[in-house]
Formats: sequence, C-alpha cells, structure tokens
Amino acid sequence: MKTLSIVIPVYNGAGSIERLTHELARLNVDGGVELVLVNDCSPDDSWEVIQRLVKERPMPIVAVDLARNFGEHNAVMAGYAASSGKFIINIDDDFQNPPGEVVKLLGYAQAHPEFDVVYTKYARKRHGFFRNLGSRFNDRVANFLLDKPKGLYLSSFRCVNRFLCDGILEYTGPYPYIDGIILERTQRIGTLEVMHAPRKEGRSGYTLRKLIRLWLFMFVNFSVMPLRVASAIGFIFSLSGFVLALYVVYESIVRGNPPGWASISAGILVFGGIQLLMLGLIGEYLGRLFMMQKGKPQYVVRTKLDQGS
Repeated sequence: MKTLSIVIPVYNGAGSIERLTHELARLNVDGGVELVLVNDCSPDDSWEVIQRLVKERPMPIVAVDLARNFGEHNAVMAGYAASSGKFIINIDDDFQNPPGEVVKLLGYAQAHPEFDVVYTKYARKRHGFFRNLGSRFNDRVANFLLDKPKGLYLSSFRCVNRFLCDGILEYTGPYPYIDGIILERTQRIGTLEVMHAPRKEGRSGYTLRKLIRLWLFMFVNFSVMPLRVASAIGFIFSLSGFVLALYVVYESIVRGNPPGWASISAGILVFGGIQLLMLGLIGEYLGRLFMMQKGKPQYVVRTKLDQGS
C-alpha cells in the first residue's frame, strides 16, 4: 500500500492534465504516491491524453473512464474506490491547487493522526465571482443543514485517511455529496491554510445548473430539515389563515362590510403557491427514493487502466 493516492476528476482537462501529471510525478513522498485520474466523460480529448500518460508511466497511474457524465462528486467516489493509499487527497485538474501544496497537506495530515480529514482553506480564493458566490451560499446552507463546525470551509482540496475513505465508500446511493458523507461519519476534522492559484486552462466547469444540483444533493440527501421547515411554514400560514377568517367573519357580521375579493384572490394565490412548493419538495424526496430503489448507479466504469493492464 502506497502512502498517498491523489484523486483527480477530469472534465475538459486535455490542456492541463498532462503537465499537472508530470509536476505531480516530481513530488517526493516517502512510501510512494499513485495518481488516480477519473475521466467524467469529458467532451474533449482528456481520455486520449490519460491513456497516453498510462503508457508513458511518469508515475504510478490508475485511469478510470466513466460511461457518461455523472458529476464531480460521483467521479471522486469512483476515484476513491480505485485508490489504495493510506491517505487520499483530491485536487482539481486546473492547477488552482498547486502541486507543491499536496505535500504540505499530506505532511500536516501525517503529523496530526487524530484527524480523519484535513480540509484546506485559502488565504485568498482565486475562483471567479460566480463560483465564489455559489461557494458562499453552499457554505451557509451547510451551516444550517449539516451541523457543520463553525468556521470550517468545505473545500474540495481535502485529505482523508484510509479509515474515513472506506467509510465514505459505504455510501452507495446515486446522489453522493462527499462533504455531507464526511460530516455524518466523523467529527475529527482539521484545517490547513494553503495557496490558491488562478485557473490556467479554460473556464470553470461550474455552471448555475451544476451549483443548483450540488445544492439539492446537500439539501435533500443529507437532511430532513427542509421537511421540518415546510411543516413550520404550513403551521404558520394555517394559523394566519384561521386568524384572517375570524377577521373576515367579524367584518361581515359586525360591521356589515362586503368581502374583499382582491384580498381573497391574493390569499388563494399565496397559499396555493406555497402548497405547490411544498409538494414539489416532497416529490423531490420521493423521486430520489424511487431512483435509489430502482438501482440508479452512482457511476458506471467503461474502462479502467493501470500500469499492470
């Protein structure tokens, strides 16, 4: 078993993954290091570049090609499953996590065996405005839903030990949110400040659609808080409706004022909209249960290569 496995989900990384691999190959890690490259059905030539790297063997490489685009967290789960190291670090394929910081993070994790996971925090984040805004929003939601420790930044540049990695892999559902799985399985969490570099190749793969999808993973898969909020809102509006009904009766009988059709219509629209929203939320839970029950896969591996292939 090697000391370190570096897991990289690759999407539109043809222009950067080769250079990144050669820089990682120069890292000096006692006990050895392996690289796990997971091609998330990238539309560019990423898989061809990865296959060439496996043949060139600049370092021990395990290459996984997914049958379709499953998303970053699913791809990382596939990488964790293919890894064999005592510690597993996952980084992006865009050089925003400098390779030299990998050794720093590993050294900190080895020096603090009391931590099952070490998250990184950035002295200065170099994401674009939209990605930073989405990250801040997800961070606030995680505080509310996941009982996240105060001040913890849920960075994708993290190091987990083999114990926690095996625990993460026990989750076999089709909608993984890795940080949610981690927070369900351990409270032994450390943090380390690292550098964050500007993106060198292409544009961020995070779109509004993908950020909403990630938020839903967290919102629906790892908490029943939304249902409790829906119940609370329903109770508040039911109580408000009862009070309003008493007021309407009072106005009609005591004062003889005619009913206000505008206010009644507005009330119906508001309450009807809220009911539809809550039904949609419940439907999201039921839909995900259905997809899990029918066996929707977390990921599908088309090809797996390593230097023994």
